[in-house]
Amino acid sequence: MKQLADQQVRFAPVSVRMEQVERAEELAFTIDPGEKYSYPDLCEKLTKYRAEMYPSLELEGADLLHDLKCFVEELSCSANLVADAAAEPVLTLQDLSKRFNVSEKTVARWRDRGLTGRRYLFGKRKRVGFLESRVEQFEQLNVELVGRSSRFTQLSDREREFMVRRARRLARYGASPTEVTHRVARRTGRAVETVRYTLKAFDRAYSDAMVFPDSAGPVTDDQRRQIFHAVRRRTPIHSLVERFGRTRSSIHRIANEYRARTLLEQPIEFIGSEDFLLPGADEHIPQLSVEVEVAEYSLVDTQGELPGYLADLYSLPLLTREEERELFCRMNFLKFKAKRLRDTLPQRRASVNDMNEVERLLECCLAIKNVLIRSNLRLVVSVARKHRRQSTDFFEMISDGNMTLIRAIEKFDYTRGTKFSTYATWAIMRSYARSIPAEGTQLNRFRTGSDQFLTGEEDVRSTVTADEHRASIRHETIGSILDQLNEREQEAISLRFALRGNAQPMTLEQIGDRLGVSRERTRQIINTGLEKLRNIAGDSGLELVLED
Repeated sequence: MKQLADQQVRFAPVSVRMEQVERAEELAFTIDPGEKYSYPDLCEKLTKYRAEMYPSLELEGADLLHDLKCFVEELSCSANLVADAAAEPVLTLQDLSKRFNVSEKTVARWRDRGLTGRRYLFGKRKRVGFLESRVEQFEQLNVELVGRSSRFTQLSDREREFMVRRARRLARYGASPTEVTHRVARRTGRAVETVRYTLKAFDRAYSDAMVFPDSAGPVTDDQRRQIFHAVRRRTPIHSLVERFGRTRSSIHRIANEYRARTLLEQPIEFIGSEDFLLPGADEHIPQLSVEVEVAEYSLVDTQGELPGYLADLYSLPLLTREEERELFCRMNFLKFKAKRLRDTLPQRRASVNDMNEVERLLECCLAIKNVLIRSNLRLVVSVARKHRRQSTDFFEMISDGNMTLIRAIEKFDYTRGTKFSTYATWAIMRSYARSIPAEGTQLNRFRTGSDQFLTGEEDVRSTVTADEHRASIRHETIGSILDQLNEREQEAISLRFALRGNAQPMTLEQIGDRLGVSRERTRQIINTGLEKLRNIAGDSGLELVLED
């Protein structure tokens, strides 16, 4: 509706806009807040032409009343209407309040029930005004509502004082704010919300004599998050009421608002198709079950090159081109439906059924995505084998390739007819082309063998006995020097340079896992230890050799 209003303000003449304002005001009186209304039908009633966009979009009646109110105000504001030049009397908000003996808040609630107002120029200021005819029409259609509101009496000072005194007495004996509010409401014959508002207003005005001095203040974002997750874990509501000092209705409202905000902030990206906009798209788009039927497993000989958990990947069946396209089509269509429904959710008063439907659609998308990932994991292993180098970690390559595969599934445009394996292969190869050279450079900079660690003066003897003797002396020297470091530095350097019986040098990540620290902290420990070793080796007439 906001988009429609902007279009009319930009392109429609003033006379056409005022006709649309008249139609919107008439339409507002016929809207039932509990019903749903088709957007193309509404557009046709307002503008006399049927919109082709959003053919299946439906609006809740309560949301539509709010949108129509804004539609009327925006179009009338752009027409620069003058209140004194109107053909009939124009009543302000204050005029209606005095005429029906109600508060301005009550008039604002009437506006949510169909009483629309236009924006007029009152002097040099634009304000909302109500035509006399529209007010009379609303009064005729809502006789009981207007009569009940007019008969409402404002709280007297004496009655307000009695409420506060009674509430303070009940709170002194340990009654909760909710219990106090309900008991005072029954005693005075006033609405629960009236009593709650009165007591809150008193506490704000008299902080030194509050009825509920220990009551919770405004809810924080962290409390909203905690309440939401607690409700999702099915924590009993009464325990949350005691923990956060809120009413049951407030707990549910806070949880729903946080849930709606989370859904609205969640990015939903999909590959669009014209088929999604066709009438009856749900019937034309392939209706797939989430799980792929697997009748037979096609075991592939891995020649003992892979461990068991990677060899199991070859037991999963490959998808045919048709199955692959149907899965991608269905996944993107479900995302399209979820985003379209999600974008209609208001953060406040969002329908629980609508939020459940959005989450269900996204869960189905995730399940289909997992099927596509599992069916293409062997592709990652195949590409990693071809690009494997002696200096690279094969399992790290597979991990990087899996991440690239997941991104490729999100970005793959199935409408072009390309097979996904072709697209994913090129994506993984590009990823390896960026990561493998950099990884090789890092390994060559920081990893050295044990034979390059310490060297003494050159010994020209070349017999086997002499070599063994020289190696024995070197290891004894290394051991005596390492003993002068602390325990953590000894272990880190021994693992890094394959000393003291280690089979092969370990990476910084592997050492960090052993020591329980990060990669960067591991590098700092090794550098500190090496600096100490250089000083010790210099005093002993040895030279510490590292590859930079």
